[in-house]
Amino acid sequence: MQLRASAERLLARPRSLALVLALPALMIVAGVVGWLLDLQLGVDSAVYRAGAVTLLSGDPLYESNTLAPEPFWALLPFTYPPTAALLFVPLAVFPVQVAWGVLSAVSLLAMTVVIRVALGALPRPKGELPVWASPARVTLLSAVLFFALEPVWRTIFLGQINLILMALIVLDVLVICARGSRWGGVMVGVAAAVKLTPLIFIPHLLFTGRRMDAMRAMGTFIGLQGLMFALIPSDAWRFWTHTVFNAGRIGPMHWAGNQSLNGLFNRMTDLAPWASNAAIVVGLALAPLAVWLMLRFHRSGRPLEALLVTAFYALLLSPVSWSHHWVWAVPLIMVLVSKLPHADPVKTRKRWIAAGAVFVVFVSCVLLVLPNGRNLELHWEFWQYILGSAYLLVPVVLVAVLAGRWLWRNRENLRGALRDRDTLIALLRGRAVVAAGDDAQPPAAAGSGPAGSGAPGSNAPGSGARRSNAPRSSSAGSDQR
Repeated sequence: MQLRASAERLLARPRSLALVLALPALMIVAGVVGWLLDLQLGVDSAVYRAGAVTLLSGDPLYESNTLAPEPFWALLPFTYPPTAALLFVPLAVFPVQVAWGVLSAVSLLAMTVVIRVALGALPRPKGELPVWASPARVTLLSAVLFFALEPVWRTIFLGQINLILMALIVLDVLVICARGSRWGGVMVGVAAAVKLTPLIFIPHLLFTGRRMDAMRAMGTFIGLQGLMFALIPSDAWRFWTHTVFNAGRIGPMHWAGNQSLNGLFNRMTDLAPWASNAAIVVGLALAPLAVWLMLRFHRSGRPLEALLVTAFYALLLSPVSWSHHWVWAVPLIMVLVSKLPHADPVKTRKRWIAAGAVFVVFVSCVLLVLPNGRNLELHWEFWQYILGSAYLLVPVVLVAVLAGRWLWRNRENLRGALRDRDTLIALLRGRAVVAAGDDAQPPAAAGSGPAGSGAPGSNAPGSGARRSNAPRSSSAGSDQR
């Protein structure tokens, strides 16, 4: 198992272990110092902790727009499902600032895990790697570099849980489910019980042939909701019948930080009453394209890219996708950079430009620079709408480029397919002529399989993809701001 082997090698190397733990330890120290100096650290983590304290004290979670245990600088409503309050209970042990430090430390470790799993899911470059390019060193360097991304440092600054939720999903889909474990899908269910958006990864499991994993994910989600109905029935009932529909508790939909289709439509239409419905219609219209692209990646033995399609589609479709939700930029940049060694000199420059552009978008803090707040977004100029939609334009542009290249490279086949229904269906499913270049990887390139799968070559086209689509036997395995 690649992930387990990496963990064992890390534990056997005290210096490497110290480097991995250095930044998380620094976060805990910062939390303790913040507590001693009474600093205002972690607005959202303060609300998480307050939700846990409120749950333990038996007070209602959703009756008012603030919670009694919240500090004066974090007076915000608790918008998460009641299950989240239960899972936040460990934070109640610590003072507010220390709770931020602990959550930040766990978030940084979670990002490190995502980076390592993503490395294992990507094709290994041909030839002998230089010393600096070993998986351990790349993981450490990437963890430090990605801290500069606005979604990452803002998640840490606010005390958010986006990195932790991403780690749960990546581990579950790319490691546990790929291994055929009977625990597959459980962490997806837990992530969805904390924040509802990860529910979209249950259809992802279904579409990729992991029916039992999808059932376990849904069962975990429903089971946790049932537990909360047993523990705090009034709060659970109020959340699912009232709070979940109250968008006002989350924040203004038109804020620049809301990088979803819903946020874009509300900004561009001056809060027209039909804006949110129009965003839903457009989002649903994009669903067939998202499913098609996700399945093409999956069938060509590229599970990480398939997962990213689902993740970014969820960010576009969600009513609220604050800028710090876009932590999926971390594995996306890794995918783009991984393609650089496989390209000829002509393509290399274009790929450097693509990878660099995506990195610049997420490190630029452009959303913080533009006029925002107090409805200023409703009076933007045209160029400001473009810059102010930078995050959501990243997946849109990437998909448009992929679709355009696929259409161009398959133009001759498409002309014939338009006269032959069976050929057209086969082409759309990727079973006819597969486009060269990035749209498909040869079996040898995917030979390492996903991290932790323990099955070399299991993702090669025509082998692992078909096996993963087959049913398994029973023995196989809202934010505060």
